[in-house]
Amino acid sequence: MTTDNNTFSVDHLAHTHEVFNQSEALEGINSYAGDTALRQGVARHGAAWAEDALAAHGERCGSAEVIEWGFLANEFKPQFFGHDRQGYRVDQVRYHEAYHRLMTLGLEAGLHSQPWTDPRPGAHVARAAQYYLQAQVESGHGCPLTMTFAAVPTLRLTPSVGDEWLPKVLARGYDPRNVPHTEKSALTIGMGMTEKQGGSDVRANTTVARALGAGGPGGEYELVGHKWFTSAPMCDAFLVLAQSDGGLSCFLVPRWRPDGSKNPIQVQRLKNKMGNIANASSEIELRGALGWMVGEEGRGVPAIIEMVAMTRFDCMIGSSAGQRQAVAQAVNHTLGRSAFGKRLVDQPLMRNVLADLQLEVEGSLALTLRMGEALDRSLAGDEQEGLLLRLGLPTGKYWICKRTPFHVYEAMECFGGNGVTEDFIFARLYRDAPINAIWEGSGNVQALDLLRAVAKSPEALDAWHRELAKTAGDHPVLDAAVAELEVALGNSDDLEYRARSLVDRLALVAQGSLLLQAGDAAVADAFIRSRLGGSGDRNFGTLPRGVDVEALIERANPHTA
Repeated sequence: MTTDNNTFSVDHLAHTHEVFNQSEALEGINSYAGDTALRQGVARHGAAWAEDALAAHGERCGSAEVIEWGFLANEFKPQFFGHDRQGYRVDQVRYHEAYHRLMTLGLEAGLHSQPWTDPRPGAHVARAAQYYLQAQVESGHGCPLTMTFAAVPTLRLTPSVGDEWLPKVLARGYDPRNVPHTEKSALTIGMGMTEKQGGSDVRANTTVARALGAGGPGGEYELVGHKWFTSAPMCDAFLVLAQSDGGLSCFLVPRWRPDGSKNPIQVQRLKNKMGNIANASSEIELRGALGWMVGEEGRGVPAIIEMVAMTRFDCMIGSSAGQRQAVAQAVNHTLGRSAFGKRLVDQPLMRNVLADLQLEVEGSLALTLRMGEALDRSLAGDEQEGLLLRLGLPTGKYWICKRTPFHVYEAMECFGGNGVTEDFIFARLYRDAPINAIWEGSGNVQALDLLRAVAKSPEALDAWHRELAKTAGDHPVLDAAVAELEVALGNSDDLEYRARSLVDRLALVAQGSLLLQAGDAAVADAFIRSRLGGSGDRNFGTLPRGVDVEALIERANPHTA
């Protein structure tokens, strides 16, 4: 309404629209209770006893409060301070409080220690499920959790070192103070392997270790050199590879010396990473840093491999978690948004995409939890399960981690334009997705490691065949794929050149077999026909006709409880 040239209806000009047709934020849910595949997998692989603890952790991880911690820990990235105000060298990294809260949540839940302190059947499966829940919130803080967890087998190689450090490493608590480890009741462990000139070729390392006494396992050494990637530089100590008189050896190097003085581990800078932002990755120099030899002299690689096997397993868990978070977000969005006269989730082509995305999660989770079961059994003395694990870890680490960026992008597309903005989680998920594929050995490293395992221990391949034989005759498409794989493995020509193709097929037939074993015919048949049915290269959303998309979308629905 207008009364004169200077008076207008404020209401008419100010009120432009109401917010509607927007999906609700995915928060305030129980991320365990709403994950059908996870709950079934936990029970199937021997960890049903952990249901209550997992449900409680799922409630926390699905809460608005904890989800906000994930956003804040990435918005306010770690800051490095080389010196204090007076000019003293401090080499300190400061984190946002949200990062510390995430660390507290994980460490108090025992993500770094549970299978070691309570090694019952299903312990690694239960821990994998718990890690899977927390990794969906934020992936960066998982790095020190993983390294602390993975350091335990290596520290146990030398009792004089392990007896001193393990009680505090295994303690359920978090102490972020920049003080000597002797003043803390709970500790975290990092790792320093790679150098500028070598990367994955750690035998090219030039860092040297000089014995301060008799040397040997448990002996004191002085380390001089550099490390190109050292994650979580505020950890209390690091497992480091260095050249001693007897060859490449492993050392535990603390940030503080026993007398309370600063160990000369100098941070040069923090890596400016595209993803995994909440986790501080650094370049360091060791300027006569004190350390203790862990494991046998000249056997540094086997000693650190004890750790790497566990970190690679966590890469599988973390990437599977990224896939789960992506499809849960996509389904939640499509349930709450309409276009062209009906909900997105009811559009046939969108349903094809969502069901296909869930199939990827089903396969990734099935393989991951099966390797968790193999860990439990192998550590209890089952040699066959240990052999299965020897091939399963590089296979799973290669395939799942490499599939995740593709998966996350496709789920992001379901989200529309909001997906590429920093206000929503997808931008972070997408930046984080490639990290696990590169860390702890890139795709080529994993594929070649599998070939070495087969060449060195042919019985490991026999163990894999026995696993696949559990479903022989249950599905003709899977049977044909297994037969083709056996022919390909039996051909010794150009093995290295074909390594990726072999691991691709090994992963897919394993996932198909495991899903058949799980007993859900709709899931298994859809996976096998879409992944092994001869369709060749494919995008998500190209499932064949006859797939029970309704059942798959329901399994993906995070609100199912």
